[in-house]
Amino acid sequence: MCLSALHYWFLSKWHGSQPLNPGKSDAIIIGTHQHSSSYSNLTSIDNAGSTIPLADHIKVLGVTLEKHLTFDDHVIAVCKSAYYHIRAMRHIRPAITEDMAKSVACALVGAQLDYANSVLFGVTNSSDILDQLHWLPIEWHIKFKIACITYKTVSTTLPAYLHSLLKHYVPSRTLCSSGSNLLFIPRVCTGFESRSFSVAAPIIWNSLLLDIRNSSTVSCFRHQFKTFFYKAAFGPP
Repeated sequence: MCLSALHYWFLSKWHGSQPLNPGKSDAIIIGTHQHSSSYSNLTSIDNAGSTIPLADHIKVLGVTLEKHLTFDDHVIAVCKSAYYHIRAMRHIRPAITEDMAKSVACALVGAQLDYANSVLFGVTNSSDILDQLHWLPIEWHIKFKIACITYKTVSTTLPAYLHSLLKHYVPSRTLCSSGSNLLFIPRVCTGFESRSFSVAAPIIWNSLLLDIRNSSTVSCFRHQFKTFFYKAAFGPP
């Protein structure tokens, strides 16, 4: 997700050639606390003659967005869903082995934790993952997702809208890092901006070992990268 100091997000549902339905449309102003304060008195926006009230949060493709992008509501929703599936397992737990229970947990809960988790980069870190399940901690799991997206984008130049945000680092003079396959890290002024893909992706990418950045395939990259991050998170076995 590319973030700037202030974004307007407007979501609506259209029904054929019918005009915009305010009752089925949502609008939200997203920005830093400083910039959002300038719009504190704004309660609605006008679009095509329809008045759309501003909401405190909206849901896009299963991700809950609030005006300051703290993602607290989204994290709460993910936790509720994960705990629901964990509690539901109590009905079958006596009938399966521990290894089978771990596999089921990874299939049900892992999908909840992995979906769209790259938007959580830079938010408050307050979750733990069991080492026994060989799961990366939430913070590292998010970085893993962003790094995989970055590898695919750098390798294939697709999708174009993400590739346009990434630039290879070119030093002003010949240095040891010239052939290290590094990405340029843009300068930003706020922590809000540092969570954008154009900044987060190069930071994570440049932190990897050269052999990982130069992986020949996606599967090879994922395997080497996860091993590298797992050792960094938990230490050697």
